[in-house]
Amino acid sequence: MAQGNGVVLLVGAGDAIGAAVARRFAKGGYKVCVARRDAAKSQALVDELKAEGCEVHAISVDARQEADVQAMFARIEKEIGPIEVCLYNAGSNVNKPLLETTEKLFFKAWELACYGGFLVGREAAKYMLPRGRGTILFTGATASVRGGKGFAAFSSAKFGLRAVAQAMARELGPKNIHVVHLLIDAAVDSEAIHLRMKAAKGIEASDIPADSLTKTDSIADAYWFTHHQTRDGWTHELDLRPSVETW
Repeated sequence: MAQGNGVVLLVGAGDAIGAAVARRFAKGGYKVCVARRDAAKSQALVDELKAEGCEVHAISVDARQEADVQAMFARIEKEIGPIEVCLYNAGSNVNKPLLETTEKLFFKAWELACYGGFLVGREAAKYMLPRGRGTILFTGATASVRGGKGFAAFSSAKFGLRAVAQAMARELGPKNIHVVHLLIDAAVDSEAIHLRMKAAKGIEASDIPADSLTKTDSIADAYWFTHHQTRDGWTHELDLRPSVETW
């Protein structure tokens, strides 16, 4: 497969959204770097994409540690190639009653969902600005715009990440850096959600109505679409939800 489109870096690249975005960009000709705390967990994805002729690298990183993030970017830029696209997909979806939300839990949610996004976005901009091009992507959620019952920690972190993305977009857009915040106002069609629905409602995955969850491939296609928009028609925020979702 031709590799002429630079590098896409996916931070917080788990087995659902992150893996789907990796597949979409790899098949589009990009060198893919999937980064998570334990790179070994991405080995199956690496093997899958390499078998298809794609170039893919798995990297261990703690996105909450500035030195780790800086070292990761420096290594990729030196050893793999210029980062054209950077996605921050790490989350901290916790649902706790207010009085059970400890200081530690609240801080941990903010640190991963917001602070890590700031560190990664800032470092991406550091390398993209001298080249005068690049796309920085952030995964948002319903909690990015609505503080629901039990989500004081998670929603405050996601609200914060949305603000970081807006501030970056206004500063970097005129310099040809496209910043996108994808608001996923839906449950994602993934194994984790299937297990959660079964535990909460006793619903088996096979009984979930068709198209009632947002597929990871649809999310990946949305990121691919926004990255390839022309400069006269950039999207900063795009919300995705199934047709049956109440909003």
